[in-house]
Amino acid sequence: MLANNFFSMEISVAEAEKRTGKNTVNMQEMYTVYLIETRPVDALTEGITPDSLWRRYSEFELLRNYLLVTYPFVVVAPLPEKRAEIVWHKLSADNMDPDFVERRRVGLENFLHRVASHPVLCNDNIFYIFLTESVFLQADSRLKAVNAAFRVKNPDGRFTELKHYSDELQTVLSQLLRVRARVADRLYGVYKVHGNYGRVFSEWSAIEKEMGDGLQSAGHHMDAYAASVDDILEEEEHYADQLKEYLFYTDALRAVCRKHELTQFELEMVALDLACKKQQKEELVTGTVRTFSLKGMTSKLFGQETAEQREAKLQVLEQQLKEGEEAVKEKNTESDEFVKTAWVDIERFKDQKDRDLKEALISYAVMQISMCKKHTERCFDQLCTRRESVYSFSMSL
Repeated sequence: MLANNFFSMEISVAEAEKRTGKNTVNMQEMYTVYLIETRPVDALTEGITPDSLWRRYSEFELLRNYLLVTYPFVVVAPLPEKRAEIVWHKLSADNMDPDFVERRRVGLENFLHRVASHPVLCNDNIFYIFLTESVFLQADSRLKAVNAAFRVKNPDGRFTELKHYSDELQTVLSQLLRVRARVADRLYGVYKVHGNYGRVFSEWSAIEKEMGDGLQSAGHHMDAYAASVDDILEEEEHYADQLKEYLFYTDALRAVCRKHELTQFELEMVALDLACKKQQKEELVTGTVRTFSLKGMTSKLFGQETAEQREAKLQVLEQQLKEGEEAVKEKNTESDEFVKTAWVDIERFKDQKDRDLKEALISYAVMQISMCKKHTERCFDQLCTRRESVYSFSMSL
């Protein structure tokens, strides 16, 4: 399968483009498409030529839904947010805003890299078609995810703990991103108000002859200080996007837990059905009904069944018991296999999460230290400029 060559292919989402077209209700709409480029990077893939095609965000969603349903034991990487959420208010929440579209382009490229580097997902043929063929799967019964709640009698403690962990991680990251948004708002206000200083110093310099140059210089420093916040917050937004990725990963973790609950629920249902069939056989053989049933009331009212009738029913029950035992065995095997494969991928995800978040938080701390150093240097330069201005003014008196 050519998809096996993903490890030797370079995948990128090169650019985004706005387009207009008609939606399902025949109305004009504006949407964004993303250019996916793939090319071989070594001799092992020399039979594969460079390729490029355009995809909408909805097609990325379709691919991810397919992966979720086809590989329920995998913690599938999340997509970047479709609409801007948990952002500081100065950042545009418009889905067509160039900055937001660029951030989403980077996030979509990261999603493809996550899938292509996964030891299982990278070999999927539908994923390969998504990257190389313009006509993509538009409808498939496997894309219908199961959204139902199940109450299992004997839940696996590891998956219960994992679900609680994903809920707590989602809460913590949501709070962290909201705090960051509030801090960004305040920081933006503090920086931008210095633009007023710059305007006042510039106006003051126009009426001073001796110290005009110094005041003008101070005004320029204030303007530069006010403008510097845009670059700072743009860089911070990059680290916020990394945290958002793992905020959305919590949904993928819960999806694995829900699939395990479904598997366990199905196992318990076939086991319960088998137990009922065994009880029916025992009652049929002994002629004693343990629990209230319509059958028991019918026997009392209309008499017992004949020996031939009981024998026929016993043969049917024997066949049903064999089928039930096979079903229990099959579901046990399916459940054990799911737990085994899912837990391998969960451990892989945990290692990836620890590595990525550690790197992101360290980089964020380094960025803050660097920002503080630049701020101190800028303040020192402004102080020196002001002192020179005051000194020039005092000498002129």
